Amino acid sequence: MRVANFIMRGRMQAIMVAASLALLSLTIILLPVNIVSSAAIALVTLRRGVYEGLLVLLGACLAVTALGLVVFGEFQFVLAYVLGLWMPVWLVSAVLREGRHLSLAVEVGALLGIVMVIGFYLLTQSPVDFWREMLSATVEPMLHAQAQAADVPAEKIQEILENMAKYMTGQVAAMAFLGSLFGLLLGRWWQSSLYNEGGFGAEYLALRLSKPFATATIATILIGTVASGVIAELAWNISIVLLMAYVFVGIAIVHTLLARTAAKRFLIPFFYTLLVLLTLAGIPFVMLLVIFMGVSDTWLNLRKNITKPSSS
Repeated sequence: MRVANFIMRGRMQAIMVAASLALLSLTIILLPVNIVSSAAIALVTLRRGVYEGLLVLLGACLAVTALGLVVFGEFQFVLAYVLGLWMPVWLVSAVLREGRHLSLAVEVGALLGIVMVIGFYLLTQSPVDFWREMLSATVEPMLHAQAQAADVPAEKIQEILENMAKYMTGQVAAMAFLGSLFGLLLGRWWQSSLYNEGGFGAEYLALRLSKPFATATIATILIGTVASGVIAELAWNISIVLLMAYVFVGIAIVHTLLARTAAKRFLIPFFYTLLVLLTLAGIPFVMLLVIFMGVSDTWLNLRKNITKPSSS
């Protein structure tokens, strides 16, 4: 909370935090640093207004540009990096401040990810070839080393790379979406802790996306299933972004369910630990269940039917 208090002291303090952490994230490549940097933009936008948030964003861009020239000897890449990092979180923060609904901010964030996917397909002649070349230069040597140790055929490695290349556009867009959403949520939590204790928890645990958004998600998955070629590929990449939004809804549902049990102090940490560990291990069962709950909640309103345990 000391960081949040420092940010709210004034515009220059917010610029200092956002710029320094963004530059730090370029040197040590640490995701939490990115999130805290984005959260500084989110907090100012949520608390002081959209215009003030934009001024902090622009000021931080100027600061990072100057620091980039000193540290790296160039500024183009650094400026593009921070714009890609901060603009989405500023936009979703502006939506939350003006629209007053977290669900709307989440949906707009997902829409930005979809625009990113479609834009990449329009600007790149062959997205799969682009990612195949990138993966061949970066990931393939590591996979081959692991395959030799585990006696895996080279054909299997090529199959893995081909599948990765098909869906890398959606995965990169989903990561950008998640980064902006994590920044927004951290900024909202800071705001709640400073000015409305307990407000963030109630707001997040009530998160529920709209029926049109859920319908569009299911329709996109169906298109990916029945179509072929580039249409199917594009639909699946968009689906990755859409489904990521439901991870947060599903987590809110499970958290609410577990919070109303007698063993909540054990079960809630166990759930989050299990979700993270299995996801990192490449076992998607719990994640898929969470997503399914998030989508089905649109029509079933699962939290409405959750009752507190009997006192007996």
